[in-house]
Amino acid sequence: MNTATLRRKAIFVQSIFFATAAVLILTSIALVLFIGSQGLRLFTTYSPADFFFGTSWNQSTHTYGVIPLLYGSLMTTFLTLLVSVPLAILVAIFMVEVAPAPMRRVMRSTVELFAALPSVIFGLLALTIIVPWVRETFNAPLGKGILPATIVLIFMVQPTIVTITEDAVRTSAASLREACHAVGATRWQMLSGVIIPASRQGILTAVILGLGRAVGETMAVQMVIGNITVRIPKTLTEGATTMPATIVTQLPEAADPQTRSALIMVGFLLLIIAFALILSVRTVTGRSSKKPKAVKAEAPEPVSPDPRDPLRELEREMEAS
Repeated sequence: MNTATLRRKAIFVQSIFFATAAVLILTSIALVLFIGSQGLRLFTTYSPADFFFGTSWNQSTHTYGVIPLLYGSLMTTFLTLLVSVPLAILVAIFMVEVAPAPMRRVMRSTVELFAALPSVIFGLLALTIIVPWVRETFNAPLGKGILPATIVLIFMVQPTIVTITEDAVRTSAASLREACHAVGATRWQMLSGVIIPASRQGILTAVILGLGRAVGETMAVQMVIGNITVRIPKTLTEGATTMPATIVTQLPEAADPQTRSALIMVGFLLLIIAFALILSVRTVTGRSSKKPKAVKAEAPEPVSPDPRDPLRELEREMEAS
C-alpha cells in the first residue's frame, strides 16, 4: 500500500470524524435555540419578573413563579451533596486503603449494582420504606417532601461520586504511598496531608457529576416529593416539587399555550444548568491535566521547595513534632 493510498484513507477518516463532530455541535445549538425560542414566548404575555421571582406556580390561576420549583431543586441537591460527598470520600478511602481485596470487590460490585438500578426502582423502594417512615416519625400527613426526596437521591448519587472518587484516590495513592512511607508518615498523615489534597481535582469532578445527577433526577423524586407547586414548603416534610418533576407531571396535560411555554422555559433553565455543569467538569479536568511547557535545557538553578507541596508540609510537621 503506497503513501498516496494511506493519505487518502487518513483524509477520509478525518472527514468522517469532522462531519460527526459538526453534526453533534449543530444539533446541540439547534436544541438550545429551539427550546429557548419556545420558552421565551412566555414573556410576550407574562412578566419576566413574575416568572423569576414569583413564589407560586398554579396553572388554574395562570401563575408561573419559578421560585418554588427552584427552591425544591436547590434544597434537595444541597442536602444530598451535604451527606453524599463526605460519605463518598470515606467509602472511597476505605476501599483503597483499608478494605481487603475480597471486601473491595464486593463493595465495588455493590456500587456498580446501585448505579445500574433504574430510577423507578429507587422510587418504589422510597414509597414503600422511606415515605411511611417519614410519615410516622415526623407526624407528616403525606410523608412526602424534600426529606424523602433527599434520602432517595443520596442512594442514587452515591455510586457516581464513590466510583470517581475511588479512582482518583487510588491513582494518587499508588504514586505517593511509597514517598509517604519513606518519610515515616502515619496512615492518617498520609491520607489527610497528601492523598486527599492530591486527589482534589478528581473529587471535585465527582462532586460536579453528582450535582448534575441530583439536579436532573426526575422519576424517583417525582414519586416521593409530593408535587406541590403553589407555595414554598416551610419544612422538609411538607409537599414540594422540583423543576424536572414539574415538567414531567404538568407538560403532558398542559393544553394552554402559556402554560406550555412556562414549562418549556423551566426546561430551558435546566438546560442552562446542565451546560454550566459540563463546562465546570471540562474546566476542572482540563486544569488537572495541564502539563508544564517544554523549555530548553539549561544549567539547573537552585530553587526553593514549593511551600504548598503536601509531602514538604508533612516533612515539616514531623520535624516540628
